Amino acid sequence: MAPPEKNAAETVKTKRLYPIWLIASTWILAVLMVGLMGFTLYRYFTGKSLFAFINNPSQQTEISEISQLPDFEPTKSYEAVERNANPDTVLPVGARKEVVQYSVATGDSLFGIAEQYEIEPETVLWANTSTLNDDPHLISVGVSLKIPPVDGILYEWKDGDKINEVAARFNAIVEDILLFTGNDLDITNPIIEPGTFIMIPGGWRLLQPWVVPVAAGSDAGVTATIAGPGSCTPTGGYFGTYSFVWPAPYYGQISGNDYWSGHQAIDAQCFQGDSIFASDSGVVIYAGPISGGYGNLVAIDHQNGYLTLYAHLNGFNVACGQSVSQGQVIGFCGSTGNSTGAHLHFEVRQNGGFVNPWHVLQ
Repeated sequence: MAPPEKNAAETVKTKRLYPIWLIASTWILAVLMVGLMGFTLYRYFTGKSLFAFINNPSQQTEISEISQLPDFEPTKSYEAVERNANPDTVLPVGARKEVVQYSVATGDSLFGIAEQYEIEPETVLWANTSTLNDDPHLISVGVSLKIPPVDGILYEWKDGDKINEVAARFNAIVEDILLFTGNDLDITNPIIEPGTFIMIPGGWRLLQPWVVPVAAGSDAGVTATIAGPGSCTPTGGYFGTYSFVWPAPYYGQISGNDYWSGHQAIDAQCFQGDSIFASDSGVVIYAGPISGGYGNLVAIDHQNGYLTLYAHLNGFNVACGQSVSQGQVIGFCGSTGNSTGAHLHFEVRQNGGFVNPWHVLQ
């Protein structure tokens, strides 16, 4: 065993393996790092930039001085984008669930009302059967209409009705009726009291058209007659050209109803007293007032299978039995019959059936 003195000397020698200068340098570096950290924290909390000090110590600027706004001078012009304050906030309201009441005003049409509420015009007719009886011409100023929230049938529940039978009657799906939130039904046990109005989303039924009846005539050369005080049974007369011109002064302009299943005609724009023209050559088979909401009516048989009707007229420029040429003035624009404002109700029929006027007009 080595003597104790030797072991102590070796221990001291081992502890002195690192030079004094290295140990001193390490302590100096540690002190500098602590100082740099302290300086950095000082610059940060006093609002000064360390990088600005490093890059250009002579041009240091405090952050607070950079961000300070200039004093406002009312007489000085400033270049800026103007944004006015708007105190109104529009919040989304979601889809409508309730039926609303609409009072018909001057100039309204059933087509326009439906468009305003973003539903189909048939939906408005189906919801107001007791008032309109499937006839869009029966609207008049002041009449109150029920406007459903979605397309479909607004149905008044009757005693003994069953939901599956009602859905089948209107070509609808039972789940759509149960899940429509506006109906407020318990889907596990739907109990509906008689007299309650239920919305049948997507439901539909056939409309009963109310139109001027046209019957085949017995006279040679004349294929149709219309019953009423302005009718006659002419013989002979001009024949049509199979081409049709716009019957009102403002080409292509609609004022009211367009062509749809409940209104198999177009409402051409015109103003009180404007001239109305024969869309094609033919013979007048009706010129006078008539029932059904048409008011003053002129009907022309073109003797080639086509018939045109011009309704709501303010006055006549032809008589029944008279032959007319294409473009000839036959009457004047008005608002007679069931009408909320001056316009021309124009129908085209072929062999007894309705034709969309847009398909034949030039």
